[in-house]
Amino acid sequence: GEVCTMINKKYSEFLPSMQSAEELVAQVERLSSNIDLLKAGIENEVQRDLNVAVAEFTELKQQLERDTLVLSVLKKLQEFDTAIKECSAALLEKKYVTAAQQLEKARSSLRNLESRRGFELKILKALGTELTVQTQNIIYHLGEEWQKLIVWKLPPSKESSSLEAAVLSQLHCHTVPPQDQDTAVPSVTAVLQALAVLGELRSKLKDFGQLLLQYILKPLISYPSLEPVTEEQADVFILRFRSKEFALDESSPMEVFDKIRLVFEALHKYLLNVPVEQPGEGRRGGRVTLAELLGELIWEELSDCLIHNCLVNSIPSNSSKLEQYKEVIESTEEFEKALKKMQFLKEDTTALLKYACNVDCHFANKKCQDVIMAARSLMTSEIHDTVKISPDSSVTLPELPDPGTGEHLKRHRLPSLLHNGTVNLGTESRLSRLTLSLPTCRISCSVQQLVELAYHTLLEATASTDLCCVQLFDCVRNIFQLFYEVVPTYHRENLQKLPQLAAIHHNNCMYIAHHLLTLGHQFRYRSTGVLSSGAATFVDLVPGFRRLGMECFLAQMRVQKGEILERLSSARNFSNMDDEENYCAANKAIKQVLHQLRRLGTVWQDVLPVNVYCKAMGALLNTALAEIVTRIAALEDISAEDADRLYSLCRIMVDEGPQVFTPLLEEAKNKKYQEEVPVYVQKWMTFKELMIILQANLQEIVDQWADGKGPLAEEFSAAEVKSLIRALFQNTERRAAALAKIK
Repeated sequence: GEVCTMINKKYSEFLPSMQSAEELVAQVERLSSNIDLLKAGIENEVQRDLNVAVAEFTELKQQLERDTLVLSVLKKLQEFDTAIKECSAALLEKKYVTAAQQLEKARSSLRNLESRRGFELKILKALGTELTVQTQNIIYHLGEEWQKLIVWKLPPSKESSSLEAAVLSQLHCHTVPPQDQDTAVPSVTAVLQALAVLGELRSKLKDFGQLLLQYILKPLISYPSLEPVTEEQADVFILRFRSKEFALDESSPMEVFDKIRLVFEALHKYLLNVPVEQPGEGRRGGRVTLAELLGELIWEELSDCLIHNCLVNSIPSNSSKLEQYKEVIESTEEFEKALKKMQFLKEDTTALLKYACNVDCHFANKKCQDVIMAARSLMTSEIHDTVKISPDSSVTLPELPDPGTGEHLKRHRLPSLLHNGTVNLGTESRLSRLTLSLPTCRISCSVQQLVELAYHTLLEATASTDLCCVQLFDCVRNIFQLFYEVVPTYHRENLQKLPQLAAIHHNNCMYIAHHLLTLGHQFRYRSTGVLSSGAATFVDLVPGFRRLGMECFLAQMRVQKGEILERLSSARNFSNMDDEENYCAANKAIKQVLHQLRRLGTVWQDVLPVNVYCKAMGALLNTALAEIVTRIAALEDISAEDADRLYSLCRIMVDEGPQVFTPLLEEAKNKKYQEEVPVYVQKWMTFKELMIILQANLQEIVDQWADGKGPLAEEFSAAEVKSLIRALFQNTERRAAALAKIK
């Protein structure tokens, strides 16, 4: 009974919980099927709606963007339109700056529109055209205003580059502020500022600068008699010229600087002192004055012109005037300072001052140029204008000032140079008066002047700064190297054709070589600078000059020898003199040779140094005698009549040959040299011996031979003597006996 009750109790407790569990299961199943339905619903319908919504949203967003773009484009178009309208309105009222600024605004709106990708409006092209038209319009108006402000009165263009024309040029600046400020007239600043805004100011100033250079600044530099005149009237400032009657050929830099400064000061006051805002240069505050802009445009050309047409001419040509040049340097500095103060020049500009301060270098360049020009003209002048020099003539050295008594002199025992070129070495020894002196001869005046030029240039060098000294020293070396190149080429034809010129040229070269030996040395004690080291020498040029003189003269000698042999070749070998025609030919040849020698003796007279003269004439006479000896010694048969005639021809040579030696003008003094002919003519004795043979009998010939010890043996070989005996004597026993003794 109790078990039953327990079971009932348990069951009644279990049942409700079981039921609630079943209900839960049913609920879960219901929920699950609902979820499935919902899932199916979402998958089928909501998802689709969502996609539609997103697509709509994207489309709306794009439309908004398109609308915003259209709006901003319309805004820009409106801005453009407003700007153009404002520009036109401002232009009517001559408010040029406003007009220019509005125009630039319109330009930037248009640029903005054009920069949009994928949005090309046909209208843009039309707007561009509109902008161009407006720009040209305003530029035209500003150009008109500019021409009213700045009026050039210029001479007719044909005569633009003469003093007469320059005096006619005038510049009128209508920039004087009027007394009663009339607002209708635009101010200078407004016109300039508007041009600046449009980026047109530079080209206007460039044109103005070119006119200023051509008609005002350059004439002031070129024509010393021009003076600038400025005058101010009620509403205009005028810049013109007047011409002074008496003016120097060249103005000093000081005068030129003053005139140009006056022009700039006037322009600065009435025109250039206007500040303008330069667009696009905001980095440096953007404000510049007109003076700065103009300076940038014309200073380079102006400074070049000042240097080449003014400063260059003021460079002194001798060192004594260098001291006074300080004045030029100071005024150059003042001039640059004044222009910088007016802002015409930037602070770091120093082209002019640099040039002026470099005066030493320019002086040396100018000096060298002058010296080389002078030297070149001397070298190309006539050789035959001559001057006589002798060991006594003080021409050999231009007077050198006393070397003075510097410390450096005490170290050397200094030979004193006497006026005639003798060197006095104190008591130790005395060189011959003719050591290091030139023999008497004639040289070209131009060469004497050339050597003097070299001396004076070196003298100038010793007084100069080191840099200048080196340049001048090199210049003197260049003179001589130039001579070496120029003279033989320039005078080539005459030196070949004219024996006298060849002789003078020979002397010229020897004269130069003579001076080159001591040229550097003489200045060594005069200079504390570069020349005193002893490195400044010309000795290395000496051999070249001696060779130059020798070669030219020897070439002339070869020509003369050739002519002598040519003339003797017409003497029919001196054979068969018993034939009248042959004898005449030989006689004529000998006469021609003597005539040639006499002519040379005359043209070289008083020109060549005596020893050179005698050697040269001796060599030529020797050529003739040697040729005659060779021809006669080669004859195979000489009849008695032949021998007599040959002897008489030789006689002419011996009698008249020495008379061609006339080195000096005074006849009496030439005797000495005519008697010394055997010294200069190698074959003289040979010739005399040949004459003896032509007249001698066999015994006399054998006696002259004296077993190979006599005078005949000195001049001829045994074979030659035998050959002559065979030609002169018939074949007899006496001849055979005589021949036997010649060995």
